Amino acid sequence: MRPRAGAALAALILASVAQAADAPPAAYPAGAAAFQANCAVCHGPAGGGVPSLAPPLTSYPARYALSAEGRRQLAMTVLYGLFGDIAVEGKHYASRMPDFGQLDDAALAAVLNFVVFDLGHAPAGVTPLAAANIAAERAHPEDGATVREHRKSVAPSDP
Repeated sequence: MRPRAGAALAALILASVAQAADAPPAAYPAGAAAFQANCAVCHGPAGGGVPSLAPPLTSYPARYALSAEGRRQLAMTVLYGLFGDIAVEGKHYASRMPDFGQLDDAALAAVLNFVVFDLGHAPAGVTPLAAANIAAERAHPEDGATVREHRKSVAPSDP
């Protein structure tokens, strides 16, 4: 990594950490801890994303949680990963998100609830995801390319 790029990345990470420090306590603390241990390295400690690497998680996961197919997409993404070009908020990301299927269903539901409610501020009336939602998707293994294709039906405006 070039020194200037490294400095820019370090500044972005420090800004995310400062933003996370100012955030109110998490409604899903177990999910917050699992997020920091598994997701923050790419998506940033406050879920703001890292340019060209990983998209922000501060808006679209909460929108996904409003529909059954969107909730499936969330579960599929953490279970099986996602790879290939996607667009989020007009920016393209072509990285490869790893699968986190090694985590148990309760831990994955907690992470998703942290993302949807604590980072994404889902509207009132959105039901938290349960371990049973994750287990239902775990029963139908997919690969990251299939997860990306499913995403097109959930987010048609973000190819």
